[in-house]
Amino acid sequence: MNIQDLRDVEADIRKVEKESGRAEGSVTLMAVSKLHPYEDILSAWQAGQRLFGENHVQEIVGKFPVPRPEGMILHLIGHLQSNKVRKVVPYVDGIDSVDSLKLLEKIDAECAPLGKVMPVLLECNTSGEEAKSGFLTEEELFDAIAHAVDLSHVAIHGLMTVGPLEGGPEKTREAFRYLARLHRDCQKKFPHVDFSVLSMGMSADFPIAIQEGSTMVRVGTRIFGQRDYTT
Repeated sequence: MNIQDLRDVEADIRKVEKESGRAEGSVTLMAVSKLHPYEDILSAWQAGQRLFGENHVQEIVGKFPVPRPEGMILHLIGHLQSNKVRKVVPYVDGIDSVDSLKLLEKIDAECAPLGKVMPVLLECNTSGEEAKSGFLTEEELFDAIAHAVDLSHVAIHGLMTVGPLEGGPEKTREAFRYLARLHRDCQKKFPHVDFSVLSMGMSADFPIAIQEGSTMVRVGTRIFGQRDYTT
């Protein structure tokens, strides 16, 4: 990877923060390292990047050393099947793609023997696209949160979404604006739950996400380059 690419992304985030009237540093950068070698991740860490996101359980298990370098934080951001929860919970510091109460309960059950409390984000499908995971209705989301407060080994930290694949900037803005409104509703409805994180925005659309209130952007291609899907 080229460290300058990382610096350019960091500078763009600070620029959009300022233009949007946001406080400097109010947006956290997650470097998404899917399909990129560990050597690139280590280079980014050596350059000061600390938070990384991966999409697949098998890649996390096969790619990251145990223990990881000090301060390297790793989250799973891809869809998680229930039968892979046990495999991944020892490896990650957060799961940002929880899309059902059943999955919350499974994570809680698998973290209990480890004495671990797993930070999670609840993923919402804000575009209605069938190919995407996430809670489809507010009712399902609120019900999951209401039950999750009784789980002692998961800790909700906020919401996450992936912008629409089609429809252009306006559809993207509409989806992000909806999640920001839903985020505020969650804060009001569940004042004792931590909703400090609003994760939305990737390489192509993170400026719109920041404008609409994102506190965490997930950037991969602009930092690490194009992914090779042929291997």
